[in-house]
Amino acid sequence: KGTNFVNLRQAGDPVELGRAYSKQGADELVFLDITASHEGRKTFTELVKRIAANINIPFTVGGGINELSDVDRLLNAGADKISINSSAIRNPQLIDDIAKNGWKCYLNGGRIETDKELLAWTKEAQERGAGEILFTSMNHDGVKTGYANEALASLADQLSIPVIASGGAGLKEHFRDAFLVGKADAALAASVFHFGEI
Repeated sequence: KGTNFVNLRQAGDPVELGRAYSKQGADELVFLDITASHEGRKTFTELVKRIAANINIPFTVGGGINELSDVDRLLNAGADKISINSSAIRNPQLIDDIAKNGWKCYLNGGRIETDKELLAWTKEAQERGAGEILFTSMNHDGVKTGYANEALASLADQLSIPVIASGGAGLKEHFRDAFLVGKADAALAASVFHFGEI
């Protein structure tokens, strides 16, 4: 915590504070590394992973995000949103690039990115005769912070075949949200059942 962005002092461990604020009823958290750009550092992926594993509400991360690969890295680590400032002022096109960086389909268990866009591909699959769509978000897989409900709702709105949610279940409420917010027809979960958490 600083005063006028200087005289920074330690306020505590970001993961522990995040967990406490989450338990106290915060709707969302924002973690900004305000010296990252100045010091030429990237936002720490490991910290983002620790935060994602310990809180059950959406969180944003920012600081030192300069290119699309940084955005992908942080979203894949579990962040729900990213915040950019310095890089966007230097290169406004970055906002355009990030905004159109939608859901892409992957091959080989998530190892190979394709040029297939999620909504276009699922529509084509439906037109070709697919009976259901099992949508697994790698960003949410195993993170236990809930399903990708916004993307699920988009699929449900544009398809006439059932959509199955996969990736992100950590609490019973996450199933409810997948049905009510994500408009999913079914929800798949693994680790919460494998390890007896639910």
